[in-house]
Amino acid sequence: MLRFEVSVEDLLRSRFALSPALDLCLLLRSLVGQDRPLPRAWATRLLPAFERLRRETELNAALALQTPQGGPNFVAPPPRGLNQTWADDLAMIRATPLEAARHEFAATATGPSARDPRVRAVLDSPDAVSRIAEAMDQAWHELLAADWPQMRAICERDVVHRVGVIGEHGWATTIESLHPGIAWRAGGIEIGFFRGGTVRLAGDGLLLIPSVFVGHIAAHLEDPWPRTLVYRARGTAALWGEQETVPQPDALTALVGRARARLLLALDAPASTSHLARSLAMAPGAVGDHLAILRGAGLLVRARSGRSVLYRRTPLGEALVAGSG
Repeated sequence: MLRFEVSVEDLLRSRFALSPALDLCLLLRSLVGQDRPLPRAWATRLLPAFERLRRETELNAALALQTPQGGPNFVAPPPRGLNQTWADDLAMIRATPLEAARHEFAATATGPSARDPRVRAVLDSPDAVSRIAEAMDQAWHELLAADWPQMRAICERDVVHRVGVIGEHGWATTIESLHPGIAWRAGGIEIGFFRGGTVRLAGDGLLLIPSVFVGHIAAHLEDPWPRTLVYRARGTAALWGEQETVPQPDALTALVGRARARLLLALDAPASTSHLARSLAMAPGAVGDHLAILRGAGLLVRARSGRSVLYRRTPLGEALVAGSG
């Protein structure tokens, strides 16, 4: 079992962040068969480009650093917050000192793929860091960049939801909602299906990262990362087209139309027009028009939160969605 000892100060310092580099690594691990398989439609779409990148770039060197237990820290540096971009991550990867990277090569490049002469030539070269960074940048742009705005919107909406749960029910409920196997017991977070013993946060707090690629839960327990839980973002099932896990809005669709039914169902947590547009792959103008109609019908309300305007369902909207399940 893994247990995080959590103090009051840890709760004050716990925070959320997004990590484009971590999601890229998780995607690459899925494509190479080391992690949770992608849905068939996504694998069919991405695998040809992935295999071409393996032939034409140094991507195999980056893949050789991934193990069933994880990968090197320098290719997925700790994110600073919710505004983290791939450009931020790439700059940090490129800034890795060669000796630090080689230390991680020695720890992770231990499988058969690391003995491939072409891979070994990259890992042993004086410009290994820049060559791996360039391969990952190409993989980002060809495999993930086009889908990232929608994925980012899903993760941002997840954070909005979790913050709302913290405000309404507290940290214990929020942590336990991340996965059925996580429990808050006696001032600590316990994950029964992980090994790791007891880890003290020591006043530094816990970093929580939503991801669309993580299977269930992942953890970072060693420097330079803060103590971290990576969890599956809400809304990922709809992204993957796993319709069996998404409520079927047949009656709701008949009443308000398909697009408005999708928006009402998606608003199980407050969201802005732009978040809804990106997460549902709809045009922002169309989303705005539909939201205005739903609001006029008394199914939604809106309120400003910082620089955003967030929409949420009214009790009537909640009743309508509940009655359509």
